[in-house]
Amino acid sequence: MFPNILIQTLNFIVRLYLVNFLICDSMANKQVKNLANSMEVVKYPDQADWRNLLRRPLLDHTELYPLVSRILEQVQMNGDNAVKQFNLEFDKAEIENLRVSQDEISEALQSVDHSLKKAIEVAKQNIERFHSQQKFTGKVIETTPGVRCWQKAIPVEKVGLYIPGGSAPLFSTVLMLGIPAKLAGCRRIVLCTPPSAEGKIHPAILYAAHLTGIEEIYKVGGVQAIGAMAYGTETIPSVYKIFGPGNQYVSAAKELVNREGIAIDMVAGPSEVAVMADETSNPSFIASDLLSQAEHGPDSQVLLISTSEKVVEGVLDEVDKQLEVLPRKEIAAMALRNSKLVVVNNQDQMVEMINSYAPEHLIIVTKNYQELAGRIVNAGSVFLGKYTPESAGDYASGTNHTLPTNGHAKVTGGVSQDSFIKKVTFQEISEYGIFNIGAAIESMAEAEQLQAHRNAVSIRLKDVFENLK
Repeated sequence: MFPNILIQTLNFIVRLYLVNFLICDSMANKQVKNLANSMEVVKYPDQADWRNLLRRPLLDHTELYPLVSRILEQVQMNGDNAVKQFNLEFDKAEIENLRVSQDEISEALQSVDHSLKKAIEVAKQNIERFHSQQKFTGKVIETTPGVRCWQKAIPVEKVGLYIPGGSAPLFSTVLMLGIPAKLAGCRRIVLCTPPSAEGKIHPAILYAAHLTGIEEIYKVGGVQAIGAMAYGTETIPSVYKIFGPGNQYVSAAKELVNREGIAIDMVAGPSEVAVMADETSNPSFIASDLLSQAEHGPDSQVLLISTSEKVVEGVLDEVDKQLEVLPRKEIAAMALRNSKLVVVNNQDQMVEMINSYAPEHLIIVTKNYQELAGRIVNAGSVFLGKYTPESAGDYASGTNHTLPTNGHAKVTGGVSQDSFIKKVTFQEISEYGIFNIGAAIESMAEAEQLQAHRNAVSIRLKDVFENLK
């Protein structure tokens, strides 16, 4: 049994979150038709103001650490029992067998619509084709005669994939993570995803996993899933690296287990898109791209940078028109309140602002998009031309949609085969090789006052000289 104070705290936080969400949801619904007035338009800002202008609406995960830590500790101490208790607490699902059975997979395969199956198969084929070309081939380099060095790509043995399964079950993420993991040769791939209140996994998630060749699937979501994959339970094995998106609690859990030595794909914040446009750009296309990002969640951010005031005005009108018919319009409306529509003087400023922001997704729909693309150095994934929406990369063009957010595109890229391998270096030195570099090693070791390092070479050089006699 769990301490009453923990259960009460969890209940209070969940209720508080739901109340706040419903209040915001109601407010958003009333103001959807006047959205154009709530989107921030900034014209010709001074460069000194760019930093504040491009600031992201981020949540502070550290505030969640005490609660998330307690959940992780319970999973670490009580294993399956803790996971089942939290499944009941958060997902209202009473799960006896955590692992998805073969019968459940077979049932799901029958229930997925034929057209959706075909769509998933098309996506799998393209993702597989693109990622298969990322295979690392190490070359043996003779740095000095007799000294041979090389790298070997070795797959991470055990990886865990977290797949969100709430209001928008992300079966596409199964493909984005499972395919490169399989191509890399990971020996064991564990997939965790939240169950419904009926204890079921969305059939499209199971179909995508089956198509990808993932067999170990567990009915567990949230912080408890991250804990189970980090520490292991009686049923769920521990892994060496955890991948996948999630809400702020899942992100906080990944950050905390990472501190304990469990590798993670990246520290992910809310999803984001930036669009670069000029006077030739289509406002309706741009509006659709902004809205497709905004419907991810109320904390998503969209950014439009344009050299044309007319295009920005057109985008505002189109957003209002398109938003009204969206099923998730209230969520999108909340996200758009964090949006920025910026008019700049020229394309040089546009490029500089984008490289400073380092967006997760970047769409370039200017007339000279190829030229501008060559100047972009900070972005997770770039979409070029008016017929290349972000949705293509999210689903079926072949590129990966697990990308760096919160400006991390300045230093890292998205998930690829490399994410699932480690590159181990090897070296082999012959008698001739140690003769060639031995003196240099001795001199450097002596200068750093590491006599044992020097001795390790000297004793070998002595042996080489004796063999020459």
